[in-house]
Amino acid sequence: MTEGKSSKKPAKNLLALNPKEEADFQKKVQQVKKRPQTGRSLTPGVLYVGHLPRGLFEPQLKSYFGQFGKVTRLRLSRSKTTGGTKGYAFVEFECDEVAKIVAETMNNYLMGERLIKCHVIPPEKVHEKLFVGSQKLFHRPTKHSVNRYNKTHTEEELKKLKENLLKKESKLRKRLAAKGIDYDFPGFAAQMTAKKTQSDANVSVCSEDVTPVCTPSVLERRKSIQVVEDDEDDEIILKAQPVLDDSIDVEDGEDESDGEHEEEEEQAAQK
Repeated sequence: MTEGKSSKKPAKNLLALNPKEEADFQKKVQQVKKRPQTGRSLTPGVLYVGHLPRGLFEPQLKSYFGQFGKVTRLRLSRSKTTGGTKGYAFVEFECDEVAKIVAETMNNYLMGERLIKCHVIPPEKVHEKLFVGSQKLFHRPTKHSVNRYNKTHTEEELKKLKENLLKKESKLRKRLAAKGIDYDFPGFAAQMTAKKTQSDANVSVCSEDVTPVCTPSVLERRKSIQVVEDDEDDEIILKAQPVLDDSIDVEDGEDESDGEHEEEEEQAAQK
């Protein structure tokens, strides 16, 4: 049986130009062959794309920017409540040189009545969690989450929200003071006190006003007012004379005068 021919061709022996340096040349060749053969690694480039028109989502953006080069990752910023786009995205290319070319080409490019803004983000400013979850398919938030976010809160829930805001604000003030930053700002506490003063000024406690405000707080104030009741009645009563007696006296006087006139007329007739 004849041996089959090997597919690999025998490597050619490298010869030095100077025969005297052949030994040193062969040593260097062996050192180079022992090195691990690694391909040239490309440094990725991240591109910021802003002022995106409506209707452009992950598939459209990936297919559009894919014509410049290989797009490794893409993240479109979306709203957590509605799922709509916020108008900007981050695109990662396999090569940073391609990202620079795209930034120069697409910056101030008119698309859908909007000027696209593009610039390359430096590698040191790219956050490590920028593309976390970008490979997953986006699912719109359910109506339950939207309704939960937009629901009308009760008084207890609003009270808890106010307390949380005040706690965060106090922590922020402490951190600023710890770092030696002397910065005073009104914050949520000033807004809440202003609202309280306005509400107290607009409340009317008097029931004789044109439009008295009957709120639970006003009712509690009215209940808390103590009314001292006196047993003795110090009222002054004025008793007027009855009108009927005067009318009777007048009628009696008129009858007497009529009787006198009649007697005088009778005496004059006898004479």
